[in-house]
Amino acid sequence: MSTSPDPQLSADHNERTENEIELKDVVGLSQGQIVRRRFFRHKGAMVGLGVLIAVVVLAFSSVGFGPVPGWWKYTGYETTLDVVNPGGAPTFTLPTWLGGEGFALGAHPFGQDELGRDLFARVMHGVQTSLMVMVIIGLVACGIGVLVGSLAGFFRGRLDTFLMRTTDLFITVPTIVIGAVIGKLAGQVSGVLFAVSLGIVLWTSLARLVRGEFLALREREFVDAARVAGASNRRIIFKHILPNAIGTIIVSTTLLMSSAILLETALSYLGFGIQPPTISLGQLIQMYQEAFSTRPWLFWWPGLFIVVIALTVNFIGDGLRDAFDPRQKRIPSERKMAKAREAAAKQQLAAQSEAGLA
Repeated sequence: MSTSPDPQLSADHNERTENEIELKDVVGLSQGQIVRRRFFRHKGAMVGLGVLIAVVVLAFSSVGFGPVPGWWKYTGYETTLDVVNPGGAPTFTLPTWLGGEGFALGAHPFGQDELGRDLFARVMHGVQTSLMVMVIIGLVACGIGVLVGSLAGFFRGRLDTFLMRTTDLFITVPTIVIGAVIGKLAGQVSGVLFAVSLGIVLWTSLARLVRGEFLALREREFVDAARVAGASNRRIIFKHILPNAIGTIIVSTTLLMSSAILLETALSYLGFGIQPPTISLGQLIQMYQEAFSTRPWLFWWPGLFIVVIALTVNFIGDGLRDAFDPRQKRIPSERKMAKAREAAAKQQLAAQSEAGLA
């Protein structure tokens, strides 16, 4: 009489097989190599990284940056250009297999505004500004958040209480209100000052996460061993605890940068962000909002690049989170599982044969 296999035993066997496959993939690798291997295997992160690199290259090579000229013939500031298509419609045409007249970019592929300015060049300038603001906010907020969180979590006591109450004070004020005030004061000066000012107030969530990591890590055995060896507090923080919290810091900073570009877009749309003559994506949408029903292409391209940048940064952040988190497992394919089961069965038969011979 045959008996059906125990589901619990089958599940335990599959889990054991998965663990064996994962350990076999990372054997002999350092922690950094394991993280890179997991990140490069994350399909969403790789797609996001590729698209983001393409956007950065397109934005900075087309219209140039600073004294470096670009390959695009317009700057986006000319007001003496003739409007090619009626209403400044885009000049590019779709391929024939999509029902178009054949693929062609034309003189103004993204269209023109009411003054005849080339929209492609203006969007590329806006992408440059938004990317610059996003990176600066991420770096400034990361620096302040790591400093505050590490000091509060490591020393605790009165310093922890003071720093956390200060953090709570920043959290109680809505971010959009603080951003509007900062944008009104600093947005008219320069985009860099605007980004630095926003970074100074957007560090609170990162500080709390870093504090939690430091509170947990400071009680570990390797920290006690460093203290017994005579290591100073500075060395313990920078050489022992901070490297073990770097995963949380990188992932949180990446996601913070994604929300930062949306905040900059919202503030610029409301008129409290980057001010002319500097161009940003949110400012373009705000500038052309009255033409939404008659010339919607003026909104298509800035909105598309805002969504693309935010999504790609989020995908990269998800990939980094999965790469740094040891609890995240990559489920092996059925082919690998079958090979692992076959190898395990052969090893078991070989062991039984040796036992029978003995």
